[in-house]
Amino acid sequence: MDIGSVKEYLTGLQARIVAALEAFDGQNFLQDAWDRPQGGGGITRLIEEGNFFERGGVNFSHVVGDAMPVSATAQRPELAGRAWEAMGVSLVLHPRNPYCPTSHMNVRCFVATRPGEESAWWFGGGMDLTPYYGFEEDARHFHSVCKQALMPFGNDLHQRYKEWCDRYFFLKHRNEPRGIGGIFFDDLNQGGFEQCFALARSVGDSFLAAYVPLLERRKDFPYGERERDFQAYRRGRYVEFNLVWDRGTLFGLQSGGRTESILMSLPPLVKWRYDWHPEAGSAEEKLYTDFLVPRDWV
Repeated sequence: MDIGSVKEYLTGLQARIVAALEAFDGQNFLQDAWDRPQGGGGITRLIEEGNFFERGGVNFSHVVGDAMPVSATAQRPELAGRAWEAMGVSLVLHPRNPYCPTSHMNVRCFVATRPGEESAWWFGGGMDLTPYYGFEEDARHFHSVCKQALMPFGNDLHQRYKEWCDRYFFLKHRNEPRGIGGIFFDDLNQGGFEQCFALARSVGDSFLAAYVPLLERRKDFPYGERERDFQAYRRGRYVEFNLVWDRGTLFGLQSGGRTESILMSLPPLVKWRYDWHPEAGSAEEKLYTDFLVPRDWV
């Protein structure tokens, strides 16, 4: 188990993704290195009011602690009380143009230790897409790249991780998905450390190929107040999920993480309305009827 190689990969992944996004947007991301009083730290890379991205962050963190927080032991109660070490890259990108989807990607590694016992480790991560106006070719492309990333590790993994993503990024209190999914996995430790690390790398390395072509297709689509208004309304669902259900957000807050970096995932402009429904036959309704439903896109 070589944790140093994981850290080297993750910091390199952050740098590569930021460089590609800066080239696309034409504006640089700010860099904010921080230390965590309880141990560890990270590097936040953020863009706000860019030429294309209204807000986006690509964060690296490497944090340690003496006792596992509740959110990390919910699935593994036997690890309660162990010292821990977690590192990962997490990104969320919110384009200004409503025809361009929001996207999220995360790859992470977790190690739990106790003197006299074997260390427990696992990987997690995935990527998902949250469109405001749906395009079938975009959905097929995104899911196809996700599938290709997993194919070297087993023919059944994509279906399993896609269904896991659909279950995870679901707002139970709204009875609706956050977006059109992608792939999600957690607690991955089967097959040995190197195999699991290779899978996590394949997911991280595939993000730009999955997402940037969609932005290229839609970035020049004209839009007006109606589209921006609907985008702000749907962004409310993003906020609700991240603050109520997301395990990563809860872990970060419970473990004394840096709040500014944890909440960089939230969009800058959001609206809520009482009992709003889209107009029948509209493009906004089509998002609900054709995209926010379980589908096999590839």
